[in-house]
Amino acid sequence: MEYRDTLNLPQTKFKMKANLTQKEPQYLKRWDKEKLYQKLQEAAAEKPLFILHDGPPYANGNIHLGTAFNKVLKDIILKSRRLAGFQAPYIPGWDCHGLPIEHNVDKELGKKKETIPVLAKRGACRK
Repeated sequence: MEYRDTLNLPQTKFKMKANLTQKEPQYLKRWDKEKLYQKLQEAAAEKPLFILHDGPPYANGNIHLGTAFNKVLKDIILKSRRLAGFQAPYIPGWDCHGLPIEHNVDKELGKKKETIPVLAKRGACRK
């Protein structure tokens, strides 16, 4: 006798194994083809705007678990705002450290900054 036949288990058409590593690329391809994100943004165009700028993923060092946690939290915030009736686009940020560093190097170099080769200036910025 099969023990599973003695249990009153719910019946489902869902497969017991999700195979997400194979299916996720298919989902992403379909969503891209259907322009799903653009449609969501267009549908929310008249709603109040909520913007959460997302900074660079690892501007200050190597990627780590905190980086992933940060992305997950921002994703949750944006999705909850969207569900609350806001237009909440995903806006990735940019690395804001490069320009201030370059300005400091320019100050240190003085007039020499205009004659120094670009690669040498980049090297000075990296120091």
